[in-house]
Amino acid sequence: MGATGATGNALLHSLLTLGTPVRALTRTPHRPIPGITGAHQPRVEVQYADATDPHSLRTAFKGASQLFLAMANSPVQVELETRVIDIAAHAGIGHIVKISAPAAEPDSPVAVSRGHHAVEEHLRASGLTRTILRPYAFMQNLLRLAPTVAQGVILGTTGDAPCNYIDCRDIGDVAAATLTRPDIAGGTYTLTGTEAVSYPELASRLTTLTGNQIRYVNLTPDELRDNLMHNAHMPTWLADHVTEIQQLAMTRPETPTTTVTDILGRPPRTLDAFLREHHAHFRR
Repeated sequence: MGATGATGNALLHSLLTLGTPVRALTRTPHRPIPGITGAHQPRVEVQYADATDPHSLRTAFKGASQLFLAMANSPVQVELETRVIDIAAHAGIGHIVKISAPAAEPDSPVAVSRGHHAVEEHLRASGLTRTILRPYAFMQNLLRLAPTVAQGVILGTTGDAPCNYIDCRDIGDVAAATLTRPDIAGGTYTLTGTEAVSYPELASRLTTLTGNQIRYVNLTPDELRDNLMHNAHMPTWLADHVTEIQQLAMTRPETPTTTVTDILGRPPRTLDAFLREHHAHFRR
């Protein structure tokens, strides 16, 4: 599920590279899936599925043995993901790989993470083989900073706290491994890149990369939340989420894990390589 999303699309490409037959589920099957062409047939089957439409899920899950479950964060995420799990179990799927969050705990200060914990517990109670992937911040989400970087600033509320980042393509590769290697299926894996980097350090690296002076402006949580709602036009729940995860970085120091290397036998992609690859997005 989520074949057009950042992690789902990365997984799709990883599975195709491995030569694994895959069914790509999307709410818009009439639209091209990024990077997928006719040359990938018949190893990829594109089919309609919508978590709000139980009939579409039952149809989409027929004949499948494993499911990758990644859905965009939303106020109804718990309801939708638990429904997906129940229908998948009834359809005979035996293994679900779920994208979760590092702080997926019942008392997490991050509301979305509490939701992920609830879904993890529902998946555990289903009796299915479950693999939980807990990636930190996606490098791809840094591209959303481009509008303010173009103005010479990065806004946040993390102070000097280092933050873990991971390239979605590495998440896709790890997910593919858990779907094709029974020896690592059923685990819980926290995923990071090679280093934890603070916003001030990120601003410094973007300054060097772009040749333009980029500075970090540290806001209070209320200031950041208001800015996200009024200038970035985020809904309240999403502005709260971004603020909460940034505050969590200050109260729980983030350090890289070796999980990606342990599973894939190679180091994860670096932040510097990602920034160089996408340098055009950050230039004025």
